[in-house]
Amino acid sequence: MTLDLRCYLVTSGTGRRTVEAAAAAAAGGAGMIQVRAKSATAAELLELTCAVASAVHQAQPAARVVVDDRADVAFAARRLGAQVHGVHLGQEDLPVAAARALLGPEAIIGLTTGTIETVRRAEELHDLLDYVGAGPFRPTPTKESGRQPLGTSGYRALVAATRLPVVAIGGITVADVASLARTGIAGVALVREIMDADDPELTAREVVTALGRPPARR
Repeated sequence: MTLDLRCYLVTSGTGRRTVEAAAAAAAGGAGMIQVRAKSATAAELLELTCAVASAVHQAQPAARVVVDDRADVAFAARRLGAQVHGVHLGQEDLPVAAARALLGPEAIIGLTTGTIETVRRAEELHDLLDYVGAGPFRPTPTKESGRQPLGTSGYRALVAATRLPVVAIGGITVADVASLARTGIAGVALVREIMDADDPELTAREVVTALGRPPARR
């Protein structure tokens, strides 16, 4: 399976702007869209996920949509026929094995990491996971992880500790992408850089160009 993690959008907000920005980013080359709305109810998140999935599929059918944290919402969206492909789990969410059992062998499952210990634990689940997110790259107001910022230099050891593709996240801008690409990461996850952009499609295209490599195979 080719999993295009090069430009990975994590959404913010719950309104029409969120849906439109996700679709624009997909049109610009964002291969992964994670629907994240921490304050939304399960019902609100399901509605948003289905709306994003529909818009993204129309803009770029090859793009993949996953739900942040909520394997149950991903399952419900898939049962409704939405073009939703899996879930991105945090360390305190449903265990990876349980999410895999719920969503099936074809679903995409990612896991948040950010330390060598969490990456090594993820590697032990290599057969159940498709990628890991690792951060923060720098401190960010959108998520307080409690982990020390990795900076560019912190990613090489994490990449070396796992066979899974590693996606960098945490306050990353387009200007950071070229230096991060040299660490061996599979891609970068962006929130504000795309969601707050005047032209999300152009920003996504710039990220893919800056990364300068074909999509990873998984």
